[in-house]
Amino acid sequence: MRNFLEYLLVHLVNHPDAVEVEENEADGLHEYSLKVHPEDVGRIIGKQGRTIQAIRTLAKVRAIQDNIRVRISIDQDDQE
Repeated sequence: MRNFLEYLLVHLVNHPDAVEVEENEADGLHEYSLKVHPEDVGRIIGKQGRTIQAIRTLAKVRAIQDNIRVRISIDQDDQE
C-alpha cells in the first residue's frame, strides 16, 4: 500500500523528491501520513477536497483487496 500511495503522489505533485509516506499500524488499522512539499499540499487536497477523497477511495479499494483497514491523513506540520 505504501508503494501505491507514493506512486500516486509522485505523479500528482511538482516536487516529487519531497514526497514521504509514513506508515503506522495499531489494532489492525494501518495509518498513512502523507508528507509533501508545502507548495504541493493544495494539489493533493484539490478543489473542495476532491483529489484527497479520490486518493482515499483508491486506497480503500486496495485495502479491501489486501483485507486491511486504512486511514490516510496529510501531515501539514512543516508549513509556515
